Amino acid sequence: MDDHEIERYRANVQAEVDSAALYRALAEVEPAAELAEVYRRLAAMEEQHADLWRRRLAECGAPIPPPQPGWRTRILIWLARRFGPGIVLPVVAGRERVDESSYRQQPEATEAGLSATEHSHARILLLISRERPTGLSGGALARIEGRHRATGGNALRAAVLGANDGLVSNVSLVMGVAGADLAPRTILVTGLAGLLAGSLSMALGEWLSVQSARELYAHQIQIEREELLAFPEEERAELELIYRAKGLPAEQARALADRLIQEPEAALETLVREELAIDPEELGGSAWEAAAMSFMLFAVGAIIPVIPYFFTGGLLAAGVSLGLSALALFVIGAGITLITGRSALRSGLRQVLIGAAAAAITFGVGRLVGVMLAG
Repeated sequence: MDDHEIERYRANVQAEVDSAALYRALAEVEPAAELAEVYRRLAAMEEQHADLWRRRLAECGAPIPPPQPGWRTRILIWLARRFGPGIVLPVVAGRERVDESSYRQQPEATEAGLSATEHSHARILLLISRERPTGLSGGALARIEGRHRATGGNALRAAVLGANDGLVSNVSLVMGVAGADLAPRTILVTGLAGLLAGSLSMALGEWLSVQSARELYAHQIQIEREELLAFPEEERAELELIYRAKGLPAEQARALADRLIQEPEAALETLVREELAIDPEELGGSAWEAAAMSFMLFAVGAIIPVIPYFFTGGLLAAGVSLGLSALALFVIGAGITLITGRSALRSGLRQVLIGAAAAAITFGVGRLVGVMLAG
């Protein structure tokens, strides 16, 4: 065993000692008894991890470092004791994610399932930090279980922004070519080409985004299935910790975890929902539906500045195009206030000014280019 491997084992021991000490300190200052017990359980698991690396060092004949937390951990402990657990929880969760990433590169840690355990710890801490100090609310549990996804305000926000993207981008394009003093038919074709190109680009981007998310979720579920088969006791312990973080008494959490772990498919579905926040039935929704919706929303906005050029041309068409676009921008700005709760008049006018500025810039650039090309 070379010095590099020994130093790696020492660093792992120190990281686990730091985590265990910090969890014990959090347990001491945590006012909620159930959450304090969760911290104690997490500390015990980190101690088990430290023992694994201590055994590795012993096998190498290397001295074992003393079980003393480092100075950074001592500062975090002081902050937790002085200001309460909530102030350090995001930092602790970040450390768990760093440990997870580090362990993924270490074959011994991968074999022992330490990376998955650190991932679970980080997720538990993040959930607790959002809902301190009395445990997890129903809204948080819904987020864990994958409910209320992209509904209500989120769907409205996506619709408003999709139409706004199409409108602003195409009115800028139409004004740009209009500034170059091109024929109405050319402007119409350019506007329709911009509509089609933008809609297809948005649809493709949305399809790739959702499909990639679905593939990632499927991969995570497969990893969870393999971990459940390889390390059932650790997965049972993770389930118990999650239910303890929800506020269930120790006996109920243990009984629920014991019952679930006896049914592989039910246990897998529960772990996927609870630990990964994935709905296995949806996997983020349909990529094709998302792409179609993105295409239509962009096209609805993009067609507005093009409409006058179906019937007329010149300054009249440009003026009507700007008027229709300004009206649509005002409606979009006012629609955003359904989400933000701000003044509809102020938001609508702000949106008009932003769109007008973009159109004016492209019109000016188009006019400059047209003059230059004309000689």
